[in-house]
Amino acid sequence: MTIAPSIDIHSHFYPREFLDLIEKQGNRYSVRCSFEDPAGPVIEMNGHRLLPLDERYFDLEARLRSMDDQGVDMHALSLTIPMVYWAPGDLSRQLSEVFNDACMEAHEQYPDRFVGLAMLPMQEPSLAIAELGRVENNPAIRGVYMATRIGERELSDPVFFDVYERIEDLGLTIFLHPVTVVDPDRLKRFYLTNFIGNPTESAIAASHLIFGEVLDRFPKLSICLPHAGGSFPFLIGRISHGWSVRQECQHLERSPSDYLRRFHFDTITHSPSALDYLLQLVGADRVVMGSDFCFDMSYEQPVKIVTEHPSLDDEKRALISVSYTHLRAHETRHDLVCRLLLE
Repeated sequence: MTIAPSIDIHSHFYPREFLDLIEKQGNRYSVRCSFEDPAGPVIEMNGHRLLPLDERYFDLEARLRSMDDQGVDMHALSLTIPMVYWAPGDLSRQLSEVFNDACMEAHEQYPDRFVGLAMLPMQEPSLAIAELGRVENNPAIRGVYMATRIGERELSDPVFFDVYERIEDLGLTIFLHPVTVVDPDRLKRFYLTNFIGNPTESAIAASHLIFGEVLDRFPKLSICLPHAGGSFPFLIGRISHGWSVRQECQHLERSPSDYLRRFHFDTITHSPSALDYLLQLVGADRVVMGSDFCFDMSYEQPVKIVTEHPSLDDEKRALISVSYTHLRAHETRHDLVCRLLLE
């Protein structure tokens, strides 16, 4: 079997310049970065400490060695906690700029190995549009990275519509990812913030995009959900039934299930049977490879999840090549820029 080029849509990246800026200016906003631990930089947000970041998060050479070991050809670089929404406008802009600049530099240095998902200061939509304008023509930028909610605002808030319109016009995909989770106090123990909180956030965000009529208002807007859509694919029957019987949902003309294929979903299920269900539900052409690089919750061998999955035949795996072409060719990135690699 010919192995198509592999692109990891879900690969986290902390540029050293981003970490330095948090160290210098984040403390007054309860976000910190310490370089005292010999195991690596430690980020703390509102009292929540991440594990020390190993060098693969910020050192491109170390990252490339790991990618080669995994058989991954390209990373779509994206941020993660703490993102930038905690910061006031100007600092949020600076944080976005240093991250995006690092993505562009990585692509310039290794154009066949790295592209970037732009970080935008979404809590200040005018600044978000300005930053998008600054980076939109750079060949490194192939999508936009966005939280499942922006501060206390849901993604259905009309304040974001001008940003969505510009993203849609550019043909960029939005890759969503949680930064805070619903009811975190109940989830503090046992790392349930990740196990349960993150997948739940994807379901909430997708539902707001549907019921808030964002997907109707922007019919070409492309959205990719992390962690295989979280609980959303497994709740779609219940959500659709609720739409059919609840008065609160009657403004929506079509069933929520009709919107499933408006989304892409990464492969991170940690369950072959769950991935089977997702493939049957939305089709292989709506599923893309992701690893969650390089957290402990990540896939160590994301390519094997695809190539060794019994439900994927050669024809479906061949779609990886199509996805790879869309991701690499800046001028053809419209529509399925995010169809990175699965089938």
